Amino acid sequence: NYELCEEWGHFYPVPREDLISLHREHLLHLLEMGDMEKASQLLQRIEDPGVCLAISEQCLDQHPNLAASHFLADYLTAHFYASLTTARRNEIQALYIGSKVLLTLPELSRVNYFHLSSRPLLMLEQLLMNMKVDWVAVAVQTLHQLLAGQDVGFTVEDIDSLLSKYAEKALSFPFTLKEKRS
Repeated sequence: NYELCEEWGHFYPVPREDLISLHREHLLHLLEMGDMEKASQLLQRIEDPGVCLAISEQCLDQHPNLAASHFLADYLTAHFYASLTTARRNEIQALYIGSKVLLTLPELSRVNYFHLSSRPLLMLEQLLMNMKVDWVAVAVQTLHQLLAGQDVGFTVEDIDSLLSKYAEKALSFPFTLKEKRS
């Protein structure tokens, strides 16, 4: 029982790594169960910001389900933005944006694109290659809203360039003229 272990940790000295491990497993369990409220409460109870950051990052690096990844990316951005390196910040924000885009897709199709959740541009390109035009329209609208004033390693111009490239490919269809034979 995680709660009992947590209480034990208040009365007896527990090595930092064991504490991180306990909280990480508890947090992952709550997130996998979809209990975001209890997950938030758990993170609020942890007094040491360094432990909280370590737990959140380790959980995210274990690539939990879509809702959990989204929750963790949002939490890390909201609470530890200044503590993260630029590269890590971009990675987490890209994951947040990618998970947001994934959530716009039909539920049964999300699993096909989940592996691209940390690479939103690549996900968009995959949707274009799969001719999912309606999905692309919603994804692009979502990306435009999320990228407003943010630096995440790619821009609205990159999206527009990708769309132009595929629009051009769609228009340049190769065909051969057959001679009329009498």
